[in-house]
Amino acid sequence: MSDCLTDIVAVSDRPGVSRWHAVAPSGSVVGSASLRPDLPFPSSVPSVPELRLYVEPEQRRRGIGSRLLTAVQERATETRLATDVAPDSPGESFCLRHGFRNPRIRRHDLLTYCDVHQAWLGELVDAEHPGYRLTHWTGDLPSTAGAEALLRGPSRPGNAVLTAADMDGDLAAYVVAVVGGQLQPRARQYGPTVFPEHRGRRLGRWVNAALIRRLREVHPHVSEIETATAGDGRHSVGTLEDLGFRLLRRMRRYELTL
Repeated sequence: MSDCLTDIVAVSDRPGVSRWHAVAPSGSVVGSASLRPDLPFPSSVPSVPELRLYVEPEQRRRGIGSRLLTAVQERATETRLATDVAPDSPGESFCLRHGFRNPRIRRHDLLTYCDVHQAWLGELVDAEHPGYRLTHWTGDLPSTAGAEALLRGPSRPGNAVLTAADMDGDLAAYVVAVVGGQLQPRARQYGPTVFPEHRGRRLGRWVNAALIRRLREVHPHVSEIETATAGDGRHSVGTLEDLGFRLLRRMRRYELTL
């Protein structure tokens, strides 16, 4: 069954994010798709843009999802895109029908502030790491600057909080959280990332603990932080569990070659 009366409309969003709505003749939004960087700013790690696509259950099997995907493909500038879907879900069936391949397990973890012991968190942040110092930056993430460049610039109001550790100006570790619009209570965390020559000093836990505290100070409406890691990232998962993150769900990450 095909639905040709539903319009696919591009809508404005944050810089670096493309979004489309599927709008029914009644004016209601019955589906949406977005394409955003997998990492919030340029990195030495190759990044694949992330697709999020949703169609209201009663509107499925009418070609709306396929039309949204076509709109994304026409706009995409990269050669691949990726998406996370639940195993054995309608989303996974959609991916398989449309040529997505190479599924890998991704673990999503969630931290809720009501479960954080603030005194213990303060002890983690205040623990000494000889030779290293903590720095923070806040603002809206540009698409052309990395963590080092942001930390050299002034902080300002924005949807992102970046916390880093450096040694004599040499960036050693960092983590960033991005807050959604309209006072959404859940932030999305990227990292922590610790550079190879600085590993083994618990810097990842340090910067992450400092980010958790700083994020709530800057955005007091945030009550949860969600992050995603590779299913086999045992060290990363251990760091997150140590800080109070708990398993939210396991997803399959599929990629599509354009």
